[in-house]
Amino acid sequence: MTEETSTGRPQAGPAVSVVAPGGGETIVLGSTRMRVLEDGSHTGHRLAIAESVLAPHTQGPPQHRHARHDEGFYILSGTVRFTVGDEDHDAVAGTLVMVPPGTPHTFANVTGQPAVMLSTFTPALYVQYFRDLQSVLADGRPLTPRAGTDAMSRYATEPATDFT
Repeated sequence: MTEETSTGRPQAGPAVSVVAPGGGETIVLGSTRMRVLEDGSHTGHRLAIAESVLAPHTQGPPQHRHARHDEGFYILSGTVRFTVGDEDHDAVAGTLVMVPPGTPHTFANVTGQPAVMLSTFTPALYVQYFRDLQSVLADGRPLTPRAGTDAMSRYATEPATDFT
């Protein structure tokens, strides 16, 4: 029996999270600007959501796979090229791309126009990866492939060299 049924009064639940336009945490990684709208702190770390603006001709991360989380991408504007194994998919505004655990993938903006996408991470553990990369840059260290791989490994993610 819930508290509401036993007392007849509704119980206070978790606070609603509202992120206004321009709000949220900003993470800048090279020519990509990410706005973290939900880092998991309001969802019991079940879900994180971020908006990313990819500048024209922005290469994404090396192809990689996540062991423990799903990643979703909804294209708001522009075109984002997703590479899954050895297949390319050009996703235009209105396209949803869902990447389950274990699937090799990457993305890039290969066009001359900015692209904006909304990303989801379930569970929310991967947001800290982006914070870690920003810290490397803030410390004046180069964002080498090794630094990226080291950061990925802390979040059950590895570079994908084998596409089977």
